[in-house]
Formats: sequence, structure tokens, C-alpha cells
Amino acid sequence: MKRVLVLMVAMMLAFATTAMAGDGSLEKVQKAGKLVIGLDDTFAPMGFRQDDGTLVGFDVDAAEEVGKRLGIKIEWQPTAWSGVIHSLNAKKFDCIWNGMTITPEREKAVSFSKPYIMDGQIAVIAMGNKSIKAHKDLGGKVVGVQKGSPALEAAKSLKPAPKEIREYDTNVKALLDLESGRLNGVVVDNIAGRYSMAQRPGKYLALPGYITSEAFGIAFRQGEDSLRAAVQKTIDAMIADGTMGKISRKWFGEDVTNPAKW
Repeated sequence: MKRVLVLMVAMMLAFATTAMAGDGSLEKVQKAGKLVIGLDDTFAPMGFRQDDGTLVGFDVDAAEEVGKRLGIKIEWQPTAWSGVIHSLNAKKFDCIWNGMTITPEREKAVSFSKPYIMDGQIAVIAMGNKSIKAHKDLGGKVVGVQKGSPALEAAKSLKPAPKEIREYDTNVKALLDLESGRLNGVVVDNIAGRYSMAQRPGKYLALPGYITSEAFGIAFRQGEDSLRAAVQKTIDAMIADGTMGKISRKWFGEDVTNPAKW
């Protein structure tokens, strides 16, 4: 009986492996010699442009290392974040690797990798604002968020509710409106928000605590499991050998990629 069970399990695993390999997604990328990745290229520090136009960031470094290990080139395709999933499924690129939060709604449309960073939404106010000291103080105020990001739902969850939630193409634009006094607060990814704060010291202040906590994942088209598995296997190896930790410390000053610390 044991032999029969072992044989059945082996057959099931072999079938699953064959099915995964047979979807052609990894083979297609290998044949093209490149992995095309969609991103919002204003999302610092995950992926953004330096003054000379060079694309840099945590996700950029991590993806370039994955490409090197898989023997393929990484090609970046900037796109509007509000339509990024539609663009992925329209085959404008092979995956989305840009600090994308894993949500149940998104999981209906794409297949995610395992989480590679744990993040959360925070609220940022202008430095010197004495009337807002906690999330509850944003009730009845005007709050900005990036269009198409989890910040919108996080802002909607605030109690008491904000008077108005304004949507922006980028976090940078929202923060500039905060600085100019057109907003009372901005709800933003912790990592992106704190990076922006570091770039303009003395301008912004993060309110204590998280509004929500969330995991970042890489999004692939549903059914393209062989490509997703190959990228995941490479990332797992990079976590194990310390490469992901090294990249993390470069951008965040600490290792935020180690699941054991979440």
C-alpha cells in the first residue's frame, strides 16, 4: 500500500512539474533573452530616475541580479500605475516588479511571487503641523494618495473619515501638495514615504504607527507558472546567500527581506 501511495505522489509531482514547464512562459523569456518588467519609475526607493535619467532602486538592483543569474537581460517598461495590471495582462511586459502590494483583489487578476518585503501604509503630515498628532486627527481633513495604490483603501479606512481624499499620479506630486499646504496629510507606503522624507529633511513628519500592514510581491500573468517559479527560485537563493540582505541594507539601512524577521 505504501508503495502505491509513494508512486501516486511521485506521479502527481511529475505531472505538476511537466504542466508547469509546459506553459512556455520561461522558455519564451529565455528565447527572447530578456525579461520585460513593468514599473512606475517615480516610486522611490523601489524604482526611480536619478537626475541623469538612470533608473535605480531596490527592485532594480534585485531584478538585475535575478537576470544575471538566469542569464537574461532585464528590460524596464515604465507605465501608469493605475493601469499596470491591465498592461501586464495585455502582454506589454512579462511581470510587475515595483513594490506591488499583494491584495485579494489583485490575486484575482495576477499570480504573485512569495512576499519579498513586508511594508505598510503610514500617514505623513507637514513638519510643524501641531493640530495633527495621530491618525484620528485626519478626520474631516483633506488627504492625498497615489492613484491605483493601496493607500486609497487605507485612507478610506481612517476613523473618523477624511473630508476629502485626492488621488495623484505619483506620491511625489501628493507630497509636494502637502508641502504647499493644499493637503493636510498623505497616506503612502512606509518605505516610499520615509525615503521621500529623507530626501527633503525637515519638510515632513510621519504619524506614529501603521494604518495597514502589507506584503510586496512580484506579479505575473496567471498561468505563467514556469517563469514565476524560476524567478522565485532565484530570489530564494539570493535570500539564502545574503544578496537580498545586502541590497536591502544599501537602500533601507537594514535587511527588510528576511521572512524570519516579519
